[in-house]
Amino acid sequence: MSSGSMPDPFSGRRDGALDSPRPIVPTPATMAGDLRGRRVLVGLPGHGWRGDLRADAKVVQGSRTYVPVMPESEWYRAEAERTEVFAALVPVERVWVEELGFSGTTTPGAKVNQLVSLDEPPRRPPVSAIDADTLTGRRVTQILDDGDERRDLRAVTESHVSDDGIVSVRVAQELDWYRWGWSGKLPRTLEVPAHLVWVE
Repeated sequence: MSSGSMPDPFSGRRDGALDSPRPIVPTPATMAGDLRGRRVLVGLPGHGWRGDLRADAKVVQGSRTYVPVMPESEWYRAEAERTEVFAALVPVERVWVEELGFSGTTTPGAKVNQLVSLDEPPRRPPVSAIDADTLTGRRVTQILDDGDERRDLRAVTESHVSDDGIVSVRVAQELDWYRWGWSGKLPRTLEVPAHLVWVE
């Protein structure tokens, strides 16, 4: 690599095609099984959606079924410190579970039509870190050498050139990322080549 030139993030990848991780596919909670600890979205068709939430087991009150829902940061804190946290009871028909769809390949730079139906939460195809507008704080997936996916990660930096001259992203376990917020303790991070990191 010549002085001052940027490394090629696609070097070593045939035709620039990256194996993408499985996309997030929202599924009605009425069709899902156990919800404890699952990532969920809440909202109302035609109105809007809210994410970064976790669910607990469904509860029945009278003839209605509800899902206890809490901000993801509170869920992690409750699990890590074994404390009770407040969870809103949301009618089950207003809760959607984040399921994983089928993986495919994504061509770098390809754009996805942004128009969606308001009848359900939008599907989220993964976006390569190379093509993402921003990374810091976003949920990401790392593709491992054997093709497996490592999830429950957060990016703690934007793309940068590592000491080895590789375009990379620093990531942290999501629990450590949230703990950083409530305790101030810096998370352990891992530097990952950017072509192996995808925004969920």
